[in-house]
Amino acid sequence: MVAAQLGAEVTVVEREGAGGACVLHDCVPSKTFIASSDVVTAYRDTEEFGIRGASLETVSVDASVVNGRVKRLAAAQSADICAKLTKAGVRFVQGTARLSPETVGHLHRVVVTPADGDEYAVDATTVLIATGATPRVLPDGRPDGERILDWRQVYDLTELPEHLIVVGSGVTGAEFASAYLAMGVEVTLVSSRDRVMPTEDPDAAVVIEHVFRSRGMNILGRARAAAARRTADGVVVELQDGRTVEGSHVLIAVGAIPNTTGLGLEEYGVEIGRGGYVTVDRVSRTNVPGIYAAGDCTGVLPLASVAAMQGRIAMWHALGEAVSPLRLQTVASNVFTDPELASVGVSQADVSSGKVPARTVMLPLTGNARAKMMGLDDGFVKLFCRPASGLVVGGVVVAPKASELILPIAMAVENHLNVDQLAHTITIYPSLSGSVAEAARQLMQHEFE
Repeated sequence: MVAAQLGAEVTVVEREGAGGACVLHDCVPSKTFIASSDVVTAYRDTEEFGIRGASLETVSVDASVVNGRVKRLAAAQSADICAKLTKAGVRFVQGTARLSPETVGHLHRVVVTPADGDEYAVDATTVLIATGATPRVLPDGRPDGERILDWRQVYDLTELPEHLIVVGSGVTGAEFASAYLAMGVEVTLVSSRDRVMPTEDPDAAVVIEHVFRSRGMNILGRARAAAARRTADGVVVELQDGRTVEGSHVLIAVGAIPNTTGLGLEEYGVEIGRGGYVTVDRVSRTNVPGIYAAGDCTGVLPLASVAAMQGRIAMWHALGEAVSPLRLQTVASNVFTDPELASVGVSQADVSSGKVPARTVMLPLTGNARAKMMGLDDGFVKLFCRPASGLVVGGVVVAPKASELILPIAMAVENHLNVDQLAHTITIYPSLSGSVAEAARQLMQHEFE
């Protein structure tokens, strides 16, 4: 879209549909699926609010309807993107492509193989590699789409699993474990580390693991899966320490591998780094002039928001526009568990290790009036600021819709605001966002201690 807006002649080659895996298989479908689980969660503890006759016991989930909605919305989103591209004058080709060593002059020759025709060559001044990544599988537990599943296959199930074993407690594993648990499925989460979501804020991970356990999830810590096998009526997961776990289905969520093979990159001289990722700088350039890369195939940060910005930056740079290099420090991220976990800026690990000097305050939501009204017992707002200047350098939110609540903190980090400015912002009362301003006020008070 950026290249087309700047007047370039643009061809997009995509194997499946506009939007790629993010729209068709990953982000959009998973968040749509989670939206259904959120509806079920609304029936939790309703008697506390004086609402009788509605409870989790009386709610049933039709997996075929849920998954049908997931696929329908994903297809519609893809169609919308394709329509926007076409309207902007972009040529959209369904098929595959690879770089050809038969390059002439300053142009790069791309061999295109359309799904419904003969291959042909396109000579381009600029090439953007944005081929994404594919779910990693266990060598001794390859998905079959029926009982052993990767996260792109769960939407083909016509019934909810009786007992789902989730292998992998990172973001993807935690999100699906949370959603299926909310839908009434028995869930066992196999985590190779001592806590779930080991790369996230430790205080946040502890809260979410507590919620998981309190709602009946079985979490096996320090348990690395070695194999997953079909049984007569289900699956068995074998752990490296010899233990086994039996269930009806298993979801393998152990990361992803970049889609960088078969593109002619190495033959063309494009540097491929550790793990098969395309090596890029902060303006998305590879080592070959005119060849850029964006998204999960680069291994920079596997977020749709980052992928999109990498692509925009690449085109701005290639077409001579003023551009600022990618700044990951201001990128907000969110884990769509229940409750959600959002973060931006410096991490607790950075602060605890002394890498980043900062003052910290953490306010539990139990002290927030709106949280009390909503019956929220778990969650918090955490802020980090510079010791002397009070400059806001990061934050963490654990709460329902933390993905929305993180915005004021992200804006503060992006725009170099200090805690005084955040503290003097009048918030709605009562509101969950009021805890953000209250955290800033407490950090502001520390300046006078």
